Amino acid sequence: MLEVRELHTYYDQSYVLHGVSIDVKDGQLVAVMGRNGVGKTTLVRSICGLTTARQGEVVLDGNNLFGLQANRIARAGVALVPQGRRVFASLTVAEHLEKVVGSGRNEEHWTIERVLDVFPRLGERWKVRAGNLSGGEQSMLSISRALRLQPKLLIMDEPMEGLSPVYVSIVADVISRLRSERDLSVLVVVPEYEIALELADHIYVMSSGSIAFSGTPNELRAQPRIQSQFIGIE
Repeated sequence: MLEVRELHTYYDQSYVLHGVSIDVKDGQLVAVMGRNGVGKTTLVRSICGLTTARQGEVVLDGNNLFGLQANRIARAGVALVPQGRRVFASLTVAEHLEKVVGSGRNEEHWTIERVLDVFPRLGERWKVRAGNLSGGEQSMLSISRALRLQPKLLIMDEPMEGLSPVYVSIVADVISRLRSERDLSVLVVVPEYEIALELADHIYVMSSGSIAFSGTPNELRAQPRIQSQFIGIE
């Protein structure tokens, strides 16, 4: 579904991504891990067109998206759940979900009814402004808004950041459900080690703008040096 090849990204003169290559197969959930500041969010932004990469390829379902503007990449079927959730405080839950125009698929796969089946709490908060939601509810809303785009590929950048343990569990369960249904490819930046091992089909570990490890959760479990040096698991 997604092929990223030799992606090089700079911020002014700061060289952030050093030829990163990753793959997300159709129906697969892929996790990206690594310490703070190694380029995980820059990778996400480069794939989505929010930060312009200088060199490389980003291919979605056979179509090269490299160099396209973010809106065109979204129309091609890439939906982003950004770090920090980024909901519109003045809009209600209903307005967030009713005003989204899907573009990734021809049919409306993620209807409002289906989204509310995944996140029934949002139905209870339907007329509440997003600024009045808890952090966990905002995370639900951000994921739901992305699903309403009818994406082929869902990218989530630390969707559990700053959440209480209860909401971390809820969001992890939802990600697990998305994985089990296999009708959506998912790329998720997730620092929570055990959650990543439980959810992912494949894991990439980044270090200093490069891929330091690529393998299955079981292969990562068997690499204590990678865990310690690049993730911080002792």
